Amino acid sequence: MEESRVLRRRTLLAATALAPAGGLVTGAGPAPAAHAAPSTARTTTGTTTRTRLAELERKYAARVGVLAHDTATGRTLTHRADERFPICSVFKTLAAAAVLRDLDHDGAYLARRIRYTEEYVTAAGYAPVTGTDENVANGLTVAELCAAAVSRSDNGAANLLLRELGGPTAVTRLCRSLGDGLTRLDRWEPDLNSAEPWRRTDVTSPRAIGRTYGRLLLGGALAPDDRRLLTRWLVANTTNTARFRAGLPADWVLADKTGGGSAYGVAHDVGVVWPPDRPPVVLCVLTTKHDPAGPTDNALVAETATLAAQALRLL
Repeated sequence: MEESRVLRRRTLLAATALAPAGGLVTGAGPAPAAHAAPSTARTTTGTTTRTRLAELERKYAARVGVLAHDTATGRTLTHRADERFPICSVFKTLAAAAVLRDLDHDGAYLARRIRYTEEYVTAAGYAPVTGTDENVANGLTVAELCAAAVSRSDNGAANLLLRELGGPTAVTRLCRSLGDGLTRLDRWEPDLNSAEPWRRTDVTSPRAIGRTYGRLLLGGALAPDDRRLLTRWLVANTTNTARFRAGLPADWVLADKTGGGSAYGVAHDVGVVWPPDRPPVVLCVLTTKHDPAGPTDNALVAETATLAAQALRLL
């Protein structure tokens, strides 16, 4: 009961914060156009922050990519911001956004019930929602599939959304339409998680994915009702406990999506976070190991999130 009340409060706060239309704020002046994205005009990556990020990379034998943009001050922290990283499950937010923008009209498409077989979702791998006996028997609505993919990172739900959209390239098309020329999705779950460092498919970068999330959650890329619905699904995320949730204060509202690979120890977290009583921060941490068998380190994401908040003078 208490957890439910907390979730409702976080959802209300996030929805309230998103109520006005408009883009990301990059300074003290008026908000820019709805398509605006984080600016790097006031980059804050000082010597101490660079040193601490390098220390984290050595400590965890990892490569760390960061984009953190404070919409209140315009300060932006970047580290390896334009390097490619495997996209993994952070694509699920984009798939849900594509459904909201391109398929749904007045909620009718979200209400459609999708039927599928047990074999279909089993092949996708992780399926905590779509794989239950009840849901296999009865199917799920498109809205329920979106919630399962975004809030629970359900691979089966994500594949079903991709099927509705006509395949993985629908995610790429969404990104291109938002000015993101790098982020792309080429394969289905679970193959897209292979995470080879030389791969040029199923990839993104901290700057690209951070800006795209910012446009979806804070800009005009989605209709206001769709933006609020996508935010609610992200606020209900259950997979961030050891990542952003562990690295940021408990009273910050998080609307984020995690991702992980089947190799190279990939651990991601991307989204928009609301410190109390102030405008939001776009935050992206992407990490991958040099060793194919390297372990996933949630603590690396949590520590990087803390460092980013400190660099932006939020802690």
